[in-house]
Amino acid sequence: MSSTAANDPRQPAAAKRYVQTAVSPEDLPVDYSGLIAVVFGIAGVMFRYKLCSWLAIIFCAQSLANMKSIENDLKQISMAMMFAIMGLVTNYFGPARPGGPPKTSN
Repeated sequence: MSSTAANDPRQPAAAKRYVQTAVSPEDLPVDYSGLIAVVFGIAGVMFRYKLCSWLAIIFCAQSLANMKSIENDLKQISMAMMFAIMGLVTNYFGPARPGGPPKTSN
């Protein structure tokens, strides 16, 4: 045990504690999953694509899990979530698409 401590090339006295620098919210990298969630949410509402609305919810969850700035990201995530929920509600509970097959109840 003492022979390994004597041959250790590290210098514990020279070690410095890491201090993270403060980054302003404008300098943070772009949250691409939040941006994709907004795009899919809008496409789900406007074009009435169920898949886009479901993908928007998945990307909202991913963006929520990787949130770095609470004030900036929460606005974007909430907007994307609202578009995704509106798309799902209009797709599943709204009137049928014009030109599509009529909804039948069995």
